[in-house]
Amino acid sequence: MPKKFMKRYLPSPEKVQAMQSLRFLGDILNEPNLWHINRHSVARAFLIGVFFCFIPMPFQMIAAAFFAIWFNANLPLSVVLVWISNPVTMPPMFYFNYKIGAWALNRPVLDFDFQLSIPWISERLLDIGIPLYLGSLIVATLCACLAYLGIQFLWRRKIRTEWQARSRARRELRRSRDQAS
Repeated sequence: MPKKFMKRYLPSPEKVQAMQSLRFLGDILNEPNLWHINRHSVARAFLIGVFFCFIPMPFQMIAAAFFAIWFNANLPLSVVLVWISNPVTMPPMFYFNYKIGAWALNRPVLDFDFQLSIPWISERLLDIGIPLYLGSLIVATLCACLAYLGIQFLWRRKIRTEWQARSRARRELRRSRDQAS
């Protein structure tokens, strides 16, 4: 079951609450919904984590944690999912987002001759930044919604399959008892 898999790899509430650096949050971390692993909290965590992994911004994990607390999503999972965008995956993800944004704005895709200088950044910030952020919002919203719906579907399917297997086992047990008598 997904619940067992997630419990194995996510930190326990006690471990997170014991961290000295998080003491300033007080009783917020005592909210049980932030730690429950159920269909709704995990689906919301995927919605939040996947959304913020596609947004090019500093401190994505803090934003994901804030929204996980706000929407009662599974906190550790929301924060971990942000790491889908990491130093290896960021360049292709953000370039794809830029291309989607340029397409949505009906702009040509610019060649990247990146220079780490203030004049280059100030010249290109609007040319690249607007399509990048628009594309990021489009891709983030689409992928987050798909992740949410996918988790809801897969979780229900797993529960339905297990329920049907138990139902079949009960019927077989009843049949074997009826045949024995």
